[in-house]
Amino acid sequence: MDGDIKERLREWARQYHKAAFIVSDPVQFPRRYSRKEDIEISGLLTAMLSFGSRKQILKKADELDAMMGHEPLQYVLSRSWADDFKAFDSRSFYRMLSYAEFGSCFEKLFGVYASASGRTLEDALSGFGGSPMQKLCAFLGVSDRSPQKKLNMFLRWMVRRNSEVDFGIWTTQSPSDLLIPLDTHVCRMAFRLGLTDKPSFSLANARKITDALGEVFPGDPCLGDFALFGYGVSHPGV
Repeated sequence: MDGDIKERLREWARQYHKAAFIVSDPVQFPRRYSRKEDIEISGLLTAMLSFGSRKQILKKADELDAMMGHEPLQYVLSRSWADDFKAFDSRSFYRMLSYAEFGSCFEKLFGVYASASGRTLEDALSGFGGSPMQKLCAFLGVSDRSPQKKLNMFLRWMVRRNSEVDFGIWTTQSPSDLLIPLDTHVCRMAFRLGLTDKPSFSLANARKITDALGEVFPGDPCLGDFALFGYGVSHPGV
């Protein structure tokens, strides 16, 4: 990779990897909490809603937080979600995500936190093999053959350390094993900079971009997410 491009990415990371990033990002919702279980629950559910218009994402995530009474763990353990998100309710909760699908996620989370005192989602994922993304996909019962932008964003929140934005509360998984959350801005900027030869939303492309960012940010490729996403959002015409 060209040295000028590497330095440009480092500069963009310095510019956008700051606490000010939180204000307009969905990470603000799990940031409301200090207990690990609350952060995990709020983080995963917020990430699942993170597609489409950022304005609508923040509005829906705020609505969900209010539904949970601003106590994610207590809400999960109370099973109130079984009434709010009934099985077989095919109505849309947010865009193509149905009430029933969201309820299924609550069911899985209940199985984690109700099974043993002090057990966390990080503990639950330790029972699965593979990369952080593969573990989370296995837990949720979804395909690990797609880029899974939302889930990789959640993993970035949980795993990246020494960050003003990300939490770094999962210490059993390594930042070096994370995959870039591949969204429109990241894909566009990576293609423009020559980090990939095609602007496609595929798992192969996410891996290729992550590998390229690993050259710039050794051991922490997803620091490059802030560079590509931050610059891409701020310069939509580039």
